[in-house]
Amino acid sequence: MDGKTVVVTGASRGIGEQVVRAFAAEGAHVVCCARDVDALEAVVDDVETSGGRASGLRADVRDEYDLERLMERAARVNGEIDVVVACAAVAHGEPGATPLADEPYSGFDDTLRTNVRGVFAAVKEALPHLAGDARVLIPSGSVARDAKPGTGAYAVSKAAAEALARGFAADVEQAVGIVDPGLIGTDLSGGRGRDPADVAPMFVWAATEVDPDELNGGRLDLKAWRRATR
Repeated sequence: MDGKTVVVTGASRGIGEQVVRAFAAEGAHVVCCARDVDALEAVVDDVETSGGRASGLRADVRDEYDLERLMERAARVNGEIDVVVACAAVAHGEPGATPLADEPYSGFDDTLRTNVRGVFAAVKEALPHLAGDARVLIPSGSVARDAKPGTGAYAVSKAAAEALARGFAADVEQAVGIVDPGLIGTDLSGGRGRDPADVAPMFVWAATEVDPDELNGGRLDLKAWRRATR
């Protein structure tokens, strides 16, 4: 991915952090953002110490003007953006123990504002700067399609994020698709699941090896990745 520019939101921890590391290891210049500046700077510094190329910008995906600045900065690196990975997400309440009926309005609103509107804004603000063959990857999970008790607004937000991916896929020339790496051990899952570092290469695969027609409007899961790379 030498000479390519990748944008990753939600890059200070979890899947986002490991996706930054994975793309940088492949030679891309990764422009990343998060709200936690100290954690974000630590990730960027570590990538650069390891010989990779990364730059960080404090940005809140709930603010479209922050994302506008992020995408403009990314486009200045090599003239255009080649990959966008919209990893920023939140989940309020205890994972698996937050029934939808018990969600406070404030938590519901913030979850959708971050996990849905934030994805919408990331893609929308990236569009003027995307290369013609660029790819946009939207992480998701089984809760978007298979209801599970206690997953509350988070599950609703993932279903909506998948709908956004399909909508953009139908409307724009670039490939926009869903990447479902399964249950990942992050703060959003209470630490249950696979190590984010183990599945981060799946996003590089989706950005570089998958046929764009297969990606566009589709959903790539863990089984597909393992079949393709074993």
